[in-house]
Amino acid sequence: MAATIKDVARQAKVSVASVSRALNGTGVVTTETRERVLRAVEKLNYTPHAGARSLSTRRTQTIGVLLPDIYGEFFSELIRGIDTAARARHLHLLVTSSHGDAAEASAAIRSMSGRVDGLLVMSPHVDAHFLDKDLRVGVPTVLMNTRNEARSFSSLTVDDYGGAYAMMEHLARLGHRRIAQITGPDSNFESHERLRGYRAARTRLKLPGDELIVAGDFSEESGYQAASKLLARTPRPDAIFAANDMMAIGCLFGLTQAGVRVPDDIALAGFDDIPIARYVTPPLTTVRVEIADLGRRALDRLAATIDEDGGKPAVETLKPELIVRVSCGAGRNQS
Repeated sequence: MAATIKDVARQAKVSVASVSRALNGTGVVTTETRERVLRAVEKLNYTPHAGARSLSTRRTQTIGVLLPDIYGEFFSELIRGIDTAARARHLHLLVTSSHGDAAEASAAIRSMSGRVDGLLVMSPHVDAHFLDKDLRVGVPTVLMNTRNEARSFSSLTVDDYGGAYAMMEHLARLGHRRIAQITGPDSNFESHERLRGYRAARTRLKLPGDELIVAGDFSEESGYQAASKLLARTPRPDAIFAANDMMAIGCLFGLTQAGVRVPDDIALAGFDDIPIARYVTPPLTTVRVEIADLGRRALDRLAATIDEDGGKPAVETLKPELIVRVSCGAGRNQS
């Protein structure tokens, strides 16, 4: 039979309460007592009962993560960052996706309430009103690149507007004037901010002609389809700025398939700096978001919020970095 906490207490010659304090890190326990308890735990191969521990600590040691999708390198990197920080704190993750659907996002949040100690949320459908309606009162929550106009929740956001603006300035400095953008989903906060940066830079830089905008959905396929649409324009763009790297990579394939040379005929740039971006041919100029770091910092912020039992919401904006590679026509020796 599996060892119980009473068996551990008997082996360590301490009370059950002392074992509980030593294992949960609550209350005052001497170093000698903790070591005796840990030796007994190892000898008996004791595993604390998760349900009993949850009742005694009122913690599940589990963090809920709601994402708009879990496909692709961006979300893989984000989850990696969250998981690294969670493991360092001996926390488990419950990860789900809203699949771009508001009803699914609502159902996911309601289903996780009561099963997790806190929530990390990235969703185009979520705002303060949404959370007030669906979130169980008192569940600590941190938003990641999600609308937070009321600033009623802690959040970490990327300066998508500034990153897009910087990329447009860079492309213009290289002499490009007909710069197209492949946008992300219309409902997506990041997509809106990157389009806003594109438009502001066009106005400030006094770029000629009308906007060259093709709608995408952040997938490689939509970038591939956008390439043929932009090649059908007269005149063609001399540079294409995709609102994420996955669309840029799909676009690159479409351009190459059509016999268009990048960057000789058309320059190309993306956003995010997913790991594969430096390994395509030519390597992709992009705006670097420290994706894994965003996840790690969000988890650390949430853990601090849980430990402090709430506290004043903190809002932090992360600055992205322009990464120049060959695809824009500059930095031919960079990777």
